[in-house]
Amino acid sequence: MIPADQDAARGLMAQLGYDLDAGEFARRFDAVMASGGNHSLTVAEQGGAVLGLLHVFARPALEKPTEALVQSLVVDRAARGMGVGRALMAGAEAWAQSRGLGSIALHTQVMRSDARAFYGALGYEEITQSMMLRKKLD
Repeated sequence: MIPADQDAARGLMAQLGYDLDAGEFARRFDAVMASGGNHSLTVAEQGGAVLGLLHVFARPALEKPTEALVQSLVVDRAARGMGVGRALMAGAEAWAQSRGLGSIALHTQVMRSDARAFYGALGYEEITQSMMLRKKLD
């Protein structure tokens, strides 16, 4: 992903309910890009149009070996079912393997049954159900 892809990527994120203004999206993009080689931002394009995006990163932890975590995967509504998501996930898995990581994980909302079916078809297994909690800091 390059800076010129930001508007299209922002539009894709809005399709998932993450509607960010251009300035905020640019700040987040810059922060991820500044994180170095432990993050990968990839877009899938066809004819110059961005059809999907993937953000994956290496997540070290104390309770388990470092693994890849898919933070974001979104495919444009008009391109779903065309193999774009499958290709992006294959890229995420190759990225993880190239770094010697033995697993890749992701979170998806329970209500997104289509996403859960997609990941299941790729061999991802539900290992736990949990609840994410957040506290806004001033």
